[in-house]
Amino acid sequence: MQNTESLAQVQKTVLPNGLKIVTERIDSVKSVSAGIWVKTGSRNESNDLAGVTHFLEHMLFKGTEHRSAYDIAQSMESVGGYLNAFTSTEYTCYFARCLDTQLNSALDVLSDMVRNSVFPEEELEKEKKVVLEEMKMYKDSPDDYVFELFSSRVFDNHPIGRPIIGFEETVSSFTRQDLFNYMAERYRPDNLLVAVAGHVDHDEVIELVEQKLDLNQAEPTETHEQPLTPYTPHSQEVTKAIEQTHMVMGRRALNYDHPDKYLLLLANTVLGGGMSSRLHQNIREKYGYCYAIGTFNQSYTDSGLFGIYVGTDKSYVDHVRELIGVEFERLQNEKVEEKELSEAKAQLKGKLLLSQENTSNRMTRLAKSELYFNRFVTLDELVENIDAVTADELTSFSAEFFDAEMYSETLLLPDSK
Repeated sequence: MQNTESLAQVQKTVLPNGLKIVTERIDSVKSVSAGIWVKTGSRNESNDLAGVTHFLEHMLFKGTEHRSAYDIAQSMESVGGYLNAFTSTEYTCYFARCLDTQLNSALDVLSDMVRNSVFPEEELEKEKKVVLEEMKMYKDSPDDYVFELFSSRVFDNHPIGRPIIGFEETVSSFTRQDLFNYMAERYRPDNLLVAVAGHVDHDEVIELVEQKLDLNQAEPTETHEQPLTPYTPHSQEVTKAIEQTHMVMGRRALNYDHPDKYLLLLANTVLGGGMSSRLHQNIREKYGYCYAIGTFNQSYTDSGLFGIYVGTDKSYVDHVRELIGVEFERLQNEKVEEKELSEAKAQLKGKLLLSQENTSNRMTRLAKSELYFNRFVTLDELVENIDAVTADELTSFSAEFFDAEMYSETLLLPDSK
């Protein structure tokens, strides 16, 4: 017996085997974005299989019982669509965007990849080389590299802190059987979600999924507890053959469902949300101490990561650190003026609404809403929560959250010449 719920143009169905289907009908477009989401990411791996989720994502494009790697690539490109995938700390997504007339083909190839991939030995060895080159690319990108160093220390001895891509020694050791075993453990119906947004009919999607992603009832996916390790603020310096100094300051932050998440969203916007933000205006524009400066705010099921990234000259680091401290103190001690708060709210709401003009973004928001909240979070709800934040609440929140003693720092410095 199917369990179905509906909210305006958004509908959700849970199949008897536990697989969830969520759709959003958008009558103003002639395209669809379809994704098969797996509630598994790099944090679900054992230490000796670090990077297997990402590697598996690559290998699902390398051939099935019915299609070659070329057939998979051509399946969408030959009809003007595209096919792609990505891996995060907590989920994996395989998705296609195409004309609404090609929904059948999109779900067919995505389902074939998830159900029938064969992982040819020669492709496995080639893809190891590809992923090792991808690792080198990230290491050659200082802003990526410094973030990886920073995250690994903030979540020291915890799977969240491991790089999603894994390590050279683990990736080099993967076997076909490792991939089959990991899929058998993690790619179970109760751990899968199909999300489709665009010019689509919910009942048609149910019919297609039941037909193409015909997964047998399986034992529930095992969820292993991953208690957070203690957080101790740190400071580290690493050198590399580069010209510029790359600096990250930050701390553990808030999980997806934290009651203060809207306060952090607004504090983040005031502090580093674009060219009009305090950090950009008071460090780059006023003093010219950097080209790039901004904040980041990442949430997980049970924690989060907030920080500031700056690309600057080694001689400016102390000045930049001091000015960041000044902005922290302002947020802690001075109420944000109503005009600035209103503008920050308008910026957040504008980004949300603009993102809705893209079916891929709509599909992603639909899926994440289900993955993290088990329901559809409407735009109205988001807007109401943003509008409800007061300047007094923001000051109270900032007094604790922007305590400089809680912040860690990673510096990636040029080699001495």
